[in-house]
Amino acid sequence: MKLLDYNLWTALITPLTPGHQVDLESLGRLIKEQCEAKNGLLILGSTGEALNLSLADRKKIVEFSIAQKPTSPLMIGVGGHDLQDQIAWVEWLETKNIDAYLMVTPIYAKPGTYGQYEWFKTLMDKVSRPVMLYNVPGRASMTLSYKTVEMLKDHKNYWAIKEASGSSQIMMEYLKASGNKTIYCGDDGLLPSFIAAGASGLISVAGNTWPKETNLYVQKCLAGSLGDAAKTWQEASNSLFIASNPIPAKVILEKEGRISHDQVMPPLSRRDLTDIGKLTLSSNNIRQWYQSNK
Repeated sequence: MKLLDYNLWTALITPLTPGHQVDLESLGRLIKEQCEAKNGLLILGSTGEALNLSLADRKKIVEFSIAQKPTSPLMIGVGGHDLQDQIAWVEWLETKNIDAYLMVTPIYAKPGTYGQYEWFKTLMDKVSRPVMLYNVPGRASMTLSYKTVEMLKDHKNYWAIKEASGSSQIMMEYLKASGNKTIYCGDDGLLPSFIAAGASGLISVAGNTWPKETNLYVQKCLAGSLGDAAKTWQEASNSLFIASNPIPAKVILEKEGRISHDQVMPPLSRRDLTDIGKLTLSSNNIRQWYQSNK
């Protein structure tokens, strides 16, 4: 299973029960959907509410996902602010049949170039699978240093970057710093401009709500044939962030009966999304686009 064969990875949500337990039955359905759409699986990223889940729940999710024997590769999120905790996490993951890691810039502490380098290198030295670095300053409060990327690009486990700052110009700087290695867009609606700037694919929230549709969107962006649908996709992507991610995505999935509940883990709250009109309209527009273009 070649990772580069997958130019769309869905940052999978974590379905929950009203009592905040992991809803494994719903998770199994979502994994099946993604495999049928031929999307890579990113488990326990920020969309999966990983930092809000207990270690026991995270291990349960990984073991359950592997047990489904997915035909798509599994990438697992690694992130936080306690290095020893993350070392223990990757050492446990190394005993499991997974395919890759997504390692995010440490949160809260705002480390500089060398702090980031020492964090990532320590973790990358502990693993045997490819590593995607993750720049998401909106969540981490710190930008992934270009110099850190330069220092890590020749590491044996370096694979790619997920760039989610919202700027194709910044993405081009990472492309340069990495020696033109693989970069994935981390913002669904910006994919056309990122592809034009050299991105290889997408790490997607929209892949949750529209698995096959988002796959077709990525293929059309790569082929330069998206046309006027760029606006439709931008609006639909924006609708998934009218409340904190993954609240809107869970609302659509629950409304369509694809997960049993739209529960999120505190400190997120479903009550922060009061109007689902934009979501419903966006979902209808994307479905219509897909029917006209598949």
